[in-house]
Amino acid sequence: MRVVIVGAGEVGSTVAASLADDHEVVVIDLDSDRVDTLTYSLDVLAVEGDGSSLQTLREAGIVDADLLIACTDDDETNIVSCGTAKTISDAFTIARVRNTKFLDTWNQSEGALGIDLMVGTNLLAAQSIVRVIGLPGAEDVDYFADGLIQMAEFRVTDETPITGMSVAEADTFDSLTFAAILRDEEVVIPTGDTCLRDGDDVVVIGSPESVSGFARTIEPEVDDISDVLILGGDEIGFEVAGLLSERGIPNRLVEPDPERARYLAETLPETTVLENDPTDQEFLLRERIDEVDVAIATLGSDERNLLSALLSKRLGAGRSIAVVEDGDYSDLFEAVGVDIAVNPREAIAEEITRFTREQHAENVAIIEDDRAEVLEVEVGADSVLVGRPIRESIKELPDGVVIGAIARDGTYVIPRGDTIIEENDHIVVFAAQEIVEETLEAI
Repeated sequence: MRVVIVGAGEVGSTVAASLADDHEVVVIDLDSDRVDTLTYSLDVLAVEGDGSSLQTLREAGIVDADLLIACTDDDETNIVSCGTAKTISDAFTIARVRNTKFLDTWNQSEGALGIDLMVGTNLLAAQSIVRVIGLPGAEDVDYFADGLIQMAEFRVTDETPITGMSVAEADTFDSLTFAAILRDEEVVIPTGDTCLRDGDDVVVIGSPESVSGFARTIEPEVDDISDVLILGGDEIGFEVAGLLSERGIPNRLVEPDPERARYLAETLPETTVLENDPTDQEFLLRERIDEVDVAIATLGSDERNLLSALLSKRLGAGRSIAVVEDGDYSDLFEAVGVDIAVNPREAIAEEITRFTREQHAENVAIIEDDRAEVLEVEVGADSVLVGRPIRESIKELPDGVVIGAIARDGTYVIPRGDTIIEENDHIVVFAAQEIVEETLEAI
């Protein structure tokens, strides 16, 4: 597949790195330094120029391209790039936008503006936040097979009750599979004897009930989420409040700007909007921050998000989540005490990569900056998995693949060694990034 990517920033570079090994990738950017960096670091063709220019797109070979991904930081440039590409090619076009008004317009008539798929940065970041809020202790959550199967990633710390246990001792749920352990730079496929250590990130796949039960094992003192405080009413905070209200989760939102606070109060009837400085310690104490289950910092700047998230945590909030625009700071945020750092650019890069994978799989979750993937695949009649016990057919897949769950005719099937996979089953598999393509070809 020939892919043209407009924009070599954090999103474009991440998507290019994800696709470069298996596809012919061309990246366009105005910044000559970015173009040079990509040329040296990735096996891609880099073109210096304006991606919304017909001449530049021709130079990048858009006429023969299968896919165009416009992911600069400028919404208008991305929209125009897609529309321009459509005038001379049949490439499938994807545009990244921040402003929800463009997404609302496009949703009225998909395919409008010459865009086949529009992905909204702020909405995706908000959805990522809301997914992890619903599961105590989870760092990442995704659903497969119409919600029948759930994947979640948890951090094991020295305070986690299962630290030091073997997988066999920690796995007390029938429909749960320990798919992998991310230990430092290593992806460990666990056996029953594998010991869980402080610092491990554990990826489990199972029924939502089992994953929820496992979450309770990780965080036994956490009750259901009943009080969420959103610190800042930018677009992401606004989207988070709306999504939480849709799920019936009580939430309050603190916004310092009077005019914005008034707008939010009028637009979010289910959310209690408070006009105040979210970094005001006395105010947070009056609002009983120590009884808040989750505090979410969405103040529009990394520095203010870090400050307010750490302050909330220090004053007693159960968990703190912060939006971080600069992806290089994500690890730093979590190292100094923020429970979860959500990077909108990373969320959008994952969504675009997910789409390219979905041409071969039903659904995809990307784990830890593309170190691994969890894929849902519908098994065809000619698959090496059909009609044989898993203990035999798994030998046809690359080493390190884990079949985590099976959905058959709307029911959950626990994968065991003697389970026989049938045609049209939906299987959810874990695979390290370097064997994803080989795994998909085999299945």
